[in-house]
Amino acid sequence: MARKSDIRPIVTLRSTAGTGSTYVTRKNRRNDPDRLVLRKFDPVLREHVEFRETR
Repeated sequence: MARKSDIRPIVTLRSTAGTGSTYVTRKNRRNDPDRLVLRKFDPVLREHVEFRETR
């Protein structure tokens, strides 16, 4: 049986707006094998932008 960290690794989400803002979260590799893209709040721009997973 795989350990929890293997199935749900910690990933960093970086802002596509280029402000350098990041979020840290976990994702399920079985459901989302590709890179994660979420629309979240960027505190530097003070608006919602896309955040993409970085390795």
